[in-house]
Amino acid sequence: MSKQANAPSTPVALPQHVAPCATDPVLPPRLVVTDLDGSLLDHHTYDFSPAAPWLARLKQLGVPVIPVSSKTRAELIPLRELLGLTATPFVAENGAVIGLPPGWCHARLDRPGSACDGVVVKHTGVDVGFIGARLKIWRERLGLRFTRMSELNTQQIMQLTGLDEARARAAQRREGSEPLIWQDDEKAIEAFRRALAGDGLELTQGGRFWHVMGRASDKGSAVAWLIKRFSALRGSAPIALGLGDGPNDITMLEAVDQAVVIRGCHGLEVSPQSDALYRTEATGPTGWAEGVAHWWGRDNRQLAAAPRLPSATA
Repeated sequence: MSKQANAPSTPVALPQHVAPCATDPVLPPRLVVTDLDGSLLDHHTYDFSPAAPWLARLKQLGVPVIPVSSKTRAELIPLRELLGLTATPFVAENGAVIGLPPGWCHARLDRPGSACDGVVVKHTGVDVGFIGARLKIWRERLGLRFTRMSELNTQQIMQLTGLDEARARAAQRREGSEPLIWQDDEKAIEAFRRALAGDGLELTQGGRFWHVMGRASDKGSAVAWLIKRFSALRGSAPIALGLGDGPNDITMLEAVDQAVVIRGCHGLEVSPQSDALYRTEATGPTGWAEGVAHWWGRDNRQLAAAPRLPSATA
């Protein structure tokens, strides 16, 4: 059974400010993988300012922070800029797409990136066209009730998600998964799962949508691959911290050494099997900062939380 730490009753201190490149060579390498919506980003406003001091601290220490999201690659491009994470990899569409910046590429294994930022894109799953075709067949054959994102127009997506038009259009640019709105009962979900499994597909639940993707193209598989790549490049395995708030984050949280379940706004059960599990009291980016501080704010002087950084804004 997972050991769950109780949330602190006192406010979480913000991380200590240090000069750039202050990484201690004795400190074991570390790695952060994180969900975005409802975790690093506020579920409604997409603000991340409560987490900004820790993001800055981790960047100064040379600790990679990797977004692992249900968002598309097109959505993540501007978000990586906004969050200051352009030097780290990203995982899009719940694990179906992995993006590697130049510093994470292997000279013999990775072809040069074709994107303008030099990112090498790896598709771990199946083509989105195949997924759409199978969803159409199974909905008719099983008489299921659901609506695919590809059947919604941009205005409808804006209303469902709160995204502006540009970001809503980016959300429609799918490469390896199909979000859908489930409108049937629980019994129908199980029949649907079995049908998808026969096609090599799987179904996972996010905060707003259900997602269909290739089998073994989940967040956990992508994170495990990135941890291996990090270990190969650095010569040693990192201590990996994962943070998420939804059921689709469970495999990611089970692939890391230390896990944080951020209190969600959706009421869905999130119970990863982990011996190092912490549940936050706060939601969104405030909970994100609470979770990082719980695991890494007390265990050594290099990461100790002490004086406050200036307030940050998104």
